Amino acid sequence: MLSEEKLSDIEKQIIDEKKTVDFDTREFTIEFLVQKYLTDIDKEENDIFVPEYQRDFVWDEVRQSRLIESITLGLPIPIVFMAEDENGRLEIVDGSQRIRTMAAFISNELTLKKLEKLTELNNLTFDDLPKSRQKKIKNTPIRMIVLSESATEDVRNDLFERINRGSDLLRNMEKRKGIYLGPFNDFIYKECAKNELIVKLAPLSKSVVNRQEHEELILRFFALMDEYPKFNTYGRGIGVMLDEYMEKKNKSFTLDEKEIKQRQFIDMLNFVNEVFENGFCKRNGSSITRIFFEAISVGVHLALQEKPSLNKSKLDAGEWLKDYQFKRLISGTHRTHSPDKINKRINFVKSKLVTR
Repeated sequence: MLSEEKLSDIEKQIIDEKKTVDFDTREFTIEFLVQKYLTDIDKEENDIFVPEYQRDFVWDEVRQSRLIESITLGLPIPIVFMAEDENGRLEIVDGSQRIRTMAAFISNELTLKKLEKLTELNNLTFDDLPKSRQKKIKNTPIRMIVLSESATEDVRNDLFERINRGSDLLRNMEKRKGIYLGPFNDFIYKECAKNELIVKLAPLSKSVVNRQEHEELILRFFALMDEYPKFNTYGRGIGVMLDEYMEKKNKSFTLDEKEIKQRQFIDMLNFVNEVFENGFCKRNGSSITRIFFEAISVGVHLALQEKPSLNKSKLDAGEWLKDYQFKRLISGTHRTHSPDKINKRINFVKSKLVTR
């Protein structure tokens, strides 16, 4: 039997930890949520925003369509978790894929596909629906749990990890490691990921530390480099393309190709280390985002291929965000890995480097 002192320590710890998770429950309509998410999104001043580490939009169009189908049928939607910051903005801790899907649908950027229940809605957009149905969808309430601004970053990240443990967003590379065994897998894990520069230049947020995120980034570099400029991602997401690429490379990977890819990887890292003031980050002190990493890494590689004697004076890639179109391409609002967007952001970086 536990001593009174031990029981007291247990209770004290529970009370202390609960103090760090101050929250309240709210309920907003889809129309309100979408408005708060989209208004001033280009200036990154939207009241409801997606944090950097979640900018990768991973749902394909079928999964997005099924969410809209569930909403239309009146089925319960999982609670959205948010955290209020010191400026009164709400950071999406969990639910960014759902909110972005709702925003895409209401903005007519999503065409419903492969619905199994509401088959009459297949191939329709929001504007195709009767006005009465549009209003009913907009007026659908979504329940939210909002952490107060007193919740620390550690609390937010811990909540995100607990909710998403096992999700595609954080564990896709972990699953690939076990499924797609072979020499290319070993090359990424045992050689490329051991390079000290990738750790230095691509700092990770606490939410993805120990989630094999550097290996994920390296796979994306090689896959997008090899598949450029024809990316088979439209309508199914980049995850499927990466799975297929990994499986294919494990079967065909040779020592000669390994030597070539190792040199390409090292040359790219060395250039970023020498030239980019903040490595693969948008600004000093921030953590890496997949979309920005892809644009920089593949853009650098292609620029080096075209012009080996690139200007090596220092540059701040964060300055590129002043370009409205480029900022939109890496904002992660919707279809972050459509072939068109991948090409445009890679080509933007390549062009900037080649013409310096």
